[in-house]
Amino acid sequence: MKSRIVLIAVLFCCSVSNHLWAQEKEEASGSSASEHEEFKPHSTVALVFSHAHVFSGEDAGGQKKVLIMPAWGLDYNYHLSPKWAIGLHTDIIVESFKVEGNDGETIERSYPIAPALMGIYKPNHHWSLMAGAGGEFAKEENFFLTRLGLEYGAEIRNGWEVFGSLAYDIKWSAYDTWVLGLGISKAFGGHHKHE
Repeated sequence: MKSRIVLIAVLFCCSVSNHLWAQEKEEASGSSASEHEEFKPHSTVALVFSHAHVFSGEDAGGQKKVLIMPAWGLDYNYHLSPKWAIGLHTDIIVESFKVEGNDGETIERSYPIAPALMGIYKPNHHWSLMAGAGGEFAKEENFFLTRLGLEYGAEIRNGWEVFGSLAYDIKWSAYDTWVLGLGISKAFGGHHKHE
């Protein structure tokens, strides 16, 4: 089941990337170089308010329940080029909860923190496709994770941007989480301004 979800997510990201690349190529053919300033490598820092969804959660009585929990995200990205960036994305679920693990046993989590090193591809200045790996850490137990993500951002001004994000965390040998968020970021050290 997990491999099917990963395959569907990868195919979806490839499809979106291909569509956006074609759209950007079409837009670029009608625009002039004077519309864009020269790109300079830069950093961005973002704060994200999100909700983590766990479909294999358990209530106090041990019954299966979908859990929707508040979470915060703190993201740091270094933009190497207009298309590529690397980052450290850290999610913190601000609740304790129980889930049914992949082996059927109950797993307890207390305010887990999940940092991941991410590779980021930007087919255009709005969309970002992300993939990376890291860990989820809590006092009970730590898990290795793989994270896939998609973001759509819109620049406000002076390096500020708002964005929506969707991420899928696979905690191997444990459980999976969907995270839907809304964030704001600030660029430092020069950035590529789009008109």
